[in-house]
Amino acid sequence: MQRESSTRRTAVLRLVGIVIAAVVGGAVVVALVQAPRSSPDVSGPPASPAPAPSEPSPASNPPGAHDYPANTAGYDVTTLPTVDVFSLARALSVDDLPGGEHLGLVATPRAPGAPLFDDPVGAPVGVLPPELTFDGTTVPVIERQESWAKIMLPGRAGLPSEGRAGQLTAWVRASDVDIVSTELSVRVSLGARSIAILDGGVVRHETGGFALGAPATPTPIGRTFIMTSRVDASAGFTRGYPVVYLGLQSPTLDGFNGASTAITAFHYHDVRDGPVSNGCLRVDAGTIEQLAALPAGTPVTISE
Repeated sequence: MQRESSTRRTAVLRLVGIVIAAVVGGAVVVALVQAPRSSPDVSGPPASPAPAPSEPSPASNPPGAHDYPANTAGYDVTTLPTVDVFSLARALSVDDLPGGEHLGLVATPRAPGAPLFDDPVGAPVGVLPPELTFDGTTVPVIERQESWAKIMLPGRAGLPSEGRAGQLTAWVRASDVDIVSTELSVRVSLGARSIAILDGGVVRHETGGFALGAPATPTPIGRTFIMTSRVDASAGFTRGYPVVYLGLQSPTLDGFNGASTAITAFHYHDVRDGPVSNGCLRVDAGTIEQLAALPAGTPVTISE
């Protein structure tokens, strides 16, 4: 009996030891799992979350249905390449919905500049500063989320000879830009030969005739914006009227007249009938004066 009692005590002690070890071991596992949550690494930007399955579509998704997560990381914008009219921003994309609508919103970067993202869950690949020599810093918003905005940009994602043409776009954090509404827009119909300036949906000015791009150098199609307006004294054909430069460049020309750009523009010309230009839209004096009075960033849509 004494030996049996001793054996039982030994078994109980072993069982208690196993239970204690399990409890202690479990506590260690919990501590290892939970420690990073209570003590995050704040020495650098947070780890990127998993990418969203697709870009949200305002037309098909309710607000916030597929919004990208907020990004509060700090970036040194002086280390990022500036995106301007001369840029070949190969890390950025062109507008994937050129026939889409404008939102009636324009964005301007806050100092020292807005980091530009091709992927909102990735790293920035460029910067849009508050000021550029040839403007292009007030730009339309084509998609709006709580923490992000998709904008149009001056410059190009590549060259037409490389098969990359279209309106350059990027994502910016909403906290890096000032976003305001605009009632102004320009609608161009190449087929109907119509250019209309709208204010709150009401036509403020309309012209029924202009010249457009020749077959080999067509006027690009899609949504864009007024980058800048200025007089070009070297362009005698403009008769001293301003040239209204757009953010969209030629779909066929890598450069033009010795320049590395092939910018589409509205401008005055004595010959303004038929498909005869290198892509620009040649208009009458009254129309170019109306267009030049519009602010930079005014949305423009060119349709066939």
